Amino acid sequence: MNSDSATALQSAPVTDTGLDAVTGAFSYSGRAIATALTDSGRQVRTLTGHPNRATGASPIEIRPLDFDDQIGLVASLEGVTTLYNTYWVRFAHQRIDHDLAVENSRTLFQAARRAGVERIVHVSITHPSVDSPLPYFRGKALVERALAETGVSYAVLRPAILFGGDGVLLNNIAWLLRHLPVFAIGGRGDYRIRGIHVDDLAQLCLEKGTERGDSVIDAVGPERPTFLELVNSIKKAVGSRSLLVHVPGAVLPLFSRAVGTAIGDVLLTRDEYRAMADGLADTDGSATGPTALSDWLVENAPGLGLTYANELKRPFDTANCGR
Repeated sequence: MNSDSATALQSAPVTDTGLDAVTGAFSYSGRAIATALTDSGRQVRTLTGHPNRATGASPIEIRPLDFDDQIGLVASLEGVTTLYNTYWVRFAHQRIDHDLAVENSRTLFQAARRAGVERIVHVSITHPSVDSPLPYFRGKALVERALAETGVSYAVLRPAILFGGDGVLLNNIAWLLRHLPVFAIGGRGDYRIRGIHVDDLAQLCLEKGTERGDSVIDAVGPERPTFLELVNSIKKAVGSRSLLVHVPGAVLPLFSRAVGTAIGDVLLTRDEYRAMADGLADTDGSATGPTALSDWLVENAPGLGLTYANELKRPFDTANCGR
């Protein structure tokens, strides 16, 4: 395709039906996106494996997210202008692993193409790479490739971690700081974390949903504290007296597994620690979300970490992982 043809394609009019679809609209980031869409006057349909999570008189139309039913997926996406996709898995669990999540994502994108969806906005991760030794980041890169191969207009948003709403990561760090006498920091804790508020991510998704050209951007907030600085900020915010101790990086996942076993959850996997320590939760680019994590901590400290949010008791439909 020559440049004139590409320009004509990107400026071609889009048939807007007024209906958008969100995968996992009753989960974390999916709920924020769906809420932003309905607040802006859009009709929303969700594809979800957990339709019973809808509460009250929800304005959201519910369809099953069944990757084994390609015909049903196509039917569920017919009439949709933009698909906002948050589907992923944090870690291998039961029969679902990252390889299967890649295949499921490819199935979803192909169904969207067959259904005539005009645009796909996909939530990915910072620094995905097909050469990554980490299945999460390698899988995310393969999903981005599968999206590009569909030929559907797309935008890829790459957050590192999310905070705000009923996010898990910061809440559970606060809970541990409130309840444990000792909190372990892997290594020096000088690896940086670039978070974005979940509502800022949702607004960014909506902005990209109205565009036509293909794009890939990092979805990040204005601050990038080190992990040690972040934990100290949370500790101060919640008035914790927990002692912060530095342990070798190889030891931290073992410590996390022991605590996780005691409370019946997965706190931090070896791959997640390795990703943070390798700088994969940080970027150098300009902020694409305005909310400062430090300001949010101060405003939300009274309720942060009062209850523990168990990942294993949440639906295993979409990425949570603080995301």
